[in-house]
Amino acid sequence: MATQIFVNLPVKDLNKSIEFFTSLGYSFNPQFTNEQGASLVISDTIFFMLLTEPFFQSFIKKGIADATQVAETINCISLDSREAVDEMVRKAVAAGATVPNEKQDYGWMYGHGFQDLDGHLWEFAYMDMSAVPQQM
Repeated sequence: MATQIFVNLPVKDLNKSIEFFTSLGYSFNPQFTNEQGASLVISDTIFFMLLTEPFFQSFIKKGIADATQVAETINCISLDSREAVDEMVRKAVAAGATVPNEKQDYGWMYGHGFQDLDGHLWEFAYMDMSAVPQQM
């Protein structure tokens, strides 16, 4: 079995979060989705568990960060082209996301992102590996 990653994120309104990510073209695994959480499928090995805040809180003894006020992480996902990066951000904004930063273009690497409905930061990047500088 390949190594998989399951990133857990607290959300205020699970149904709105499901609608938001569905509008970006993602799907959810119904086997791991119920009224407390939803398994957002990014790829065969990458999943985000969107958990209602009370359910998320049941796993931790700390408070939950308010992602609209502080950055707890930046979730970066690679895409196949610059156009795909721009399209993902366009769809996210149309679905209610905000754009906290300008596009980043380093020639060989291009990225842009958004802040989702709960304030979580998402970046999408395209990298032309044949053009990566020899030394960074």
